Amino acid sequence: MQEPHGHQRFNQPATYKSTAYSHEERQALGIKGLLPHRVTTLDCQAERVLENLRRKHFDIERYIFLSALQDRNETLYYRVIIDNIEEMMPLIYTPTVGQACKEFAHIFRRPRGLYITRENRGEIRSLLDNWPSDDVRVIVITDGERILGLGDLGANGMGISIGKLALYSACGGIDPSQCLPVMFDVGTGNKDLLSDPLYLGYPEQRLDGDAYFELMDEFMDAIQDRFPGALVQFEDFLTPKAYTLLDRYRSNYLCFNDDIQGTASVALAGVIASTRVTKVAFKDLRILFLGAGSAATGIGDLMVAALVAQGLSLEEARSRLWFVDQVGLVQSTRQDLMPHNLPYAHEHAPLGFLEAIEEHRPHVLIGATGAPGTFSEQAIRAMSAVNERPAIFALSNPTSRAECTAKQAYEWSEGRALFASGSPFEPVVFQGKTLRPAQGNNAYVFPGIGLGALLAKAAQLPEEVFLAGAEALASCVEPSDLEAGALYPELTRIREVSAHIAAKVAESLIAQGLSGDASLQPEAPGFAEFVAIRAMSAVNERPAIFALS
Repeated sequence: MQEPHGHQRFNQPATYKSTAYSHEERQALGIKGLLPHRVTTLDCQAERVLENLRRKHFDIERYIFLSALQDRNETLYYRVIIDNIEEMMPLIYTPTVGQACKEFAHIFRRPRGLYITRENRGEIRSLLDNWPSDDVRVIVITDGERILGLGDLGANGMGISIGKLALYSACGGIDPSQCLPVMFDVGTGNKDLLSDPLYLGYPEQRLDGDAYFELMDEFMDAIQDRFPGALVQFEDFLTPKAYTLLDRYRSNYLCFNDDIQGTASVALAGVIASTRVTKVAFKDLRILFLGAGSAATGIGDLMVAALVAQGLSLEEARSRLWFVDQVGLVQSTRQDLMPHNLPYAHEHAPLGFLEAIEEHRPHVLIGATGAPGTFSEQAIRAMSAVNERPAIFALSNPTSRAECTAKQAYEWSEGRALFASGSPFEPVVFQGKTLRPAQGNNAYVFPGIGLGALLAKAAQLPEEVFLAGAEALASCVEPSDLEAGALYPELTRIREVSAHIAAKVAESLIAQGLSGDASLQPEAPGFAEFVAIRAMSAVNERPAIFALS
């Protein structure tokens, strides 16, 4: 392909440098006279971006501004994100991405990603040929049916796939050109969207049943043919479909479900870290979940695996976990349970949420409800009555859907709670001490897990990988984090954390004999190279670190 020349250079976001082109480059590339005279550094351009970003009044405006920057200058976009990750992550992902998805069709500027509808049956493989990159390594796909805690947003859910992949690059060093966001647009049940003249998705009720899964089968097969070895991440699918898709593909494709397995890994890491404060051994923990959907039971499944690894039997491990949903305790006499709930249906009389706290006396309370305010003052005080340092995980996204706020958790526990949330909360000053609520963001784990899988050339991701990721993340929590009340590292360290997780994931895959690269053995020459790549990811400022071959 011929290199773009002259003004065409300005329409190449992956290579565009704006005012950073030297005078020699301007002459050679045919753009002399097309830019202001002064040559500026990347730092200077970033300063200009931040100045303009911070003068905007609303986060959705900042999201639109950053999306436009990503469309025209990827290097500058990722430089700004990486160097200001604490400020930028809430803008490019949760909570702002929730509003961006709700308004996706109204703020649409330029297309990004691949859209597949029911009308594409039989031609998905040819659609993939329209994608400009031949080297795709990571794919994030959603059908938009359960976006965060906001429900069915149809094709507007593409904002989730785009946002997740931006984090793969910013936090995990994956080259943006190796990322493909996909919208599996099979319709929507959202009447407001269907009546919106600006809505851009397929304007029919959702495809379901065998036809849905046959279309997804075609997509997965097409991906294997067009981009062999690519990792597929399923995102924000409704619980029954989420489990069905995971069970359908996990043994034959390199794939995982972030809501089930990524959330589980990051939550488990926080629970492991909490034991360093509470001094309760992990194998002795009792855990109560409010919510029994895919996220909650996904966390439960991984925690059971971790407890079994500590020496408990499967039955003993499951007995430590109780689940309460909107009906009450998940117990054996109920007739409304889904398959993923059945392993946790204990032989017990019906109980409500507060009754379950009083009887089970949990050390850890985990919320994955999508229902704001469900961790009431009475519930937090009940947890505080049975724990010196209660661990409270309000994981529902976005911020408006959190089971309680950080301020509420601290005040109702008299400053004793170890609090983590799915979306960010500002630090809280309680009785003169500044407490830093930890964000249990999946961005801590999925970039590292994906990167480790790609480096190991894995063909599948067994459960042990997510356990290794959780343990690696927990090991990155510093004493200073725990002293400030945080169960996760500071976001400023997220690239270092991702590199550490990637190394441990690759090591786990190698130990299980699941690496497709025979040279990646601890005693083999290639392993030293792998460790060098890991180290480079922790210190390299550039957005695209890995040239995976």
